[in-house]
Amino acid sequence: MEPKQLEEILKAALTDATEIHAQGENSHYGVIVVSDSLAALSRVKQQQAVYAPLGDLFATNAIHALTIKVFSTEQWKKERLLNMAG
Repeated sequence: MEPKQLEEILKAALTDATEIHAQGENSHYGVIVVSDSLAALSRVKQQQAVYAPLGDLFATNAIHALTIKVFSTEQWKKERLLNMAG
């Protein structure tokens, strides 16, 4: 599975997300979701929301491991500035 495919699945399911980024290979992936409404939820609820549309991919082992980071729009702006500075 290509990271772009993962991004498309999540964009279709998490319609209020302003940005979704995926990276990885060999069934190990990381995703960043920028969504104010998702960021307001508990970490468990965030993970459930991201895992839900990917259930079939876990069942077929197309995804074995997934790292999830959720940011609000404001948190994402700060994160990007910190990464650009370093």
